[in-house]
Amino acid sequence: MSFTGNMPATLFWECLLRIFLAALCGLVIGFERKARLKEAGVRTHLIVALGAALITIVSKYGFFDLALFAEGIKADPTRIAAQIVSGVGFLGAGMIFMRHRTLTGLTTAAGIWTTAGIGMAVGCGLYAVSLFSTALVVLTQLMLHRDYRWTRAPGCTAVCLRTQPGPSGLRQALAALDEMQVQVINLEASHKRSGVHYELFVRLPPGLAQERLGAQLAALEEVTYVDI
Repeated sequence: MSFTGNMPATLFWECLLRIFLAALCGLVIGFERKARLKEAGVRTHLIVALGAALITIVSKYGFFDLALFAEGIKADPTRIAAQIVSGVGFLGAGMIFMRHRTLTGLTTAAGIWTTAGIGMAVGCGLYAVSLFSTALVVLTQLMLHRDYRWTRAPGCTAVCLRTQPGPSGLRQALAALDEMQVQVINLEASHKRSGVHYELFVRLPPGLAQERLGAQLAALEEVTYVDI
């Protein structure tokens, strides 16, 4: 019994490298998600990418013995790997929630699904494709989450807050927004040394000026910084 099975030694070590590279790609994507306090972080993305690469390798190379010793048997190397796409779909569905008439988790679910695709690409040996895709995913998450004026709906604006560490600052800010009848459409959070940073996308009620909104938030005890 060989430690590498029926796989050539050079291919065996290359497969180990593929699994490691897939885990590294998942780690990079997951680190960005964890920094934004998302449901799926480093471990989830790392394991998804690693598992997708492993299953792809098994699907592609795991049945060498059939080709070597069994005559008349045709193996489909894509059959097992094809189940990754649908299987990860169920995992991503668990990330999507409806909270206060706001749908959250779609980006995280799409990231999980894309991370699995990157793992499959690494498992197939498409190193350049997988590395480019990883860089593009991270760049998208870092850049396109920001609010741009040309993408805003009428009456909507972005609010950046920094509060003291702990959840009380956010509760205080949300209570003030609710009192002013400001609807929170989306909320992003990240921990930094200076405190907890929040990026909110809100819809203002008629007659409420941005200056008044900023002044009300800046007057809160737990809020240390406001930018609108």
